[in-house]
Amino acid sequence: MALSCMQSAPHARVAGSVRRVLLLGLAFGSIGLHAQAVDPGVRAGSIDAGGPLPGMSAGQSKTFALGLATFATARSINGGLPNQPQEGLGPRFNSNSCSSCHSQPAVGGTSPSTTAFPFVGPNPQVAVANLSGATNQIPYFIHADGPVREARFRFVVRNGFLTSKPDGGVHDLFTVTGRVDATNVQGATGSVQTCGLSQPDFDHARRQNNISFRIPTPVFGGGLIESISDKTILDNLAANASAKQAFRISGRPNRNGNDGTITRFGWKAQNATLLLFAGEAYNVEMGVTNELFALERGNPGEMLPVDCLFNATPEDTSHVDPGPDATSPYSDIQLFATFMELLAPPAASTTLPGGAASIQHGEVLFRGTVGCALCHTPTLMASPSPYVNQGSGTAAVNLFSDLLLHDMGDTLADGVSQGLAGPSEFRTAPLWGLGQRVFFLHDGRTSDLVHVIRLHGGSESEARVSAEQFFGLSDSDKQDVLNFLRSL
Repeated sequence: MALSCMQSAPHARVAGSVRRVLLLGLAFGSIGLHAQAVDPGVRAGSIDAGGPLPGMSAGQSKTFALGLATFATARSINGGLPNQPQEGLGPRFNSNSCSSCHSQPAVGGTSPSTTAFPFVGPNPQVAVANLSGATNQIPYFIHADGPVREARFRFVVRNGFLTSKPDGGVHDLFTVTGRVDATNVQGATGSVQTCGLSQPDFDHARRQNNISFRIPTPVFGGGLIESISDKTILDNLAANASAKQAFRISGRPNRNGNDGTITRFGWKAQNATLLLFAGEAYNVEMGVTNELFALERGNPGEMLPVDCLFNATPEDTSHVDPGPDATSPYSDIQLFATFMELLAPPAASTTLPGGAASIQHGEVLFRGTVGCALCHTPTLMASPSPYVNQGSGTAAVNLFSDLLLHDMGDTLADGVSQGLAGPSEFRTAPLWGLGQRVFFLHDGRTSDLVHVIRLHGGSESEARVSAEQFFGLSDSDKQDVLNFLRSL
């Protein structure tokens, strides 16, 4: 389906319709109560994601394949267990491979997977919790039919009491305690030291209302997103000013604290590059030390006991002078980053669900009357890079995001600040690939797009007017918008 850039003319008409809807707001009461349209659900048919960018060189193809294999490889503590051939897991972790979190509808997506290799079926965190003898309890928010999640505490807890000091850090779900490889043999004495770590008290955090969750963000088209210039993002922010004012939309970039460049990866656009994104995730989600994050990581404020430190650090390194048996000179995080950079965007469907006419009409409403495209910008242009066709100089990136932060109000606030992003601010989530996702929003609280739109209409949310516009449509028009979203 051809996607053109937003035009300013429709938004002049939109501004007038917004004023009418605001005047008639009470006519349909609380947002969403009268919605009859239904989310069509995960789009059936072929898996339209997970492949490489077209036109890659032979060298890029080889590196992509190696990165994909590494992305799907499970980790153990020492790398010596069956089906867990890479070292470095733990001592605290959320899962044991990149693909266990990024597998729906293909490697590079979200999780759990319903359609593709390597995990089809239950949330893999359920199995990982007790793999290789680990004695973890499965937290109350992890379910076999639910999303993969990480947990963050909003405020620091001291001696069981909540303080006013912000935390915001990831508190890993699991520990290596009880695993068959969680032992240290001490030199000449031969004494055995065993790692013993407790899981965080998630039930206590729930009682204190001190916990929030994140699900994995898809990484499809990462190299193209990385190639969008700061100027392009800022120019798009300034575009369609009158329509944005009518919809009460502002938005702002998150920025790197060192050089001020615009950051763009992660739920709060907290990471500047895919290499940084990979290094942080390797350390935080799996406990693998690397050249960017070289220290074993405990939970925030924790000093890890020496009995739980198994390997020399960093565990993942590049190989400046690889030996004849080395498979690659690259570190894992370099391979992860290159894999994400070369991963193609998902393809949209022109006919599923609902047929071509419904999808096309839904797109018109999405771009115009409803105003979704004021934040979910259909197309941004990428600048020349190794991932952009050099002949044309630029490439259209149909990501459906402005890559900016927007205040989503108290309904969606997670209480966590990252960089310039405040507790209720989130990056506009790219919508490409939405048609084959299972769970939505930063915490995976719903798999129903109608519910997602309703939650966008919370108090003080920049998306409130757009949500009102959607629920003010006829049932048929609402269904067309939903069909369009699931076609992406």
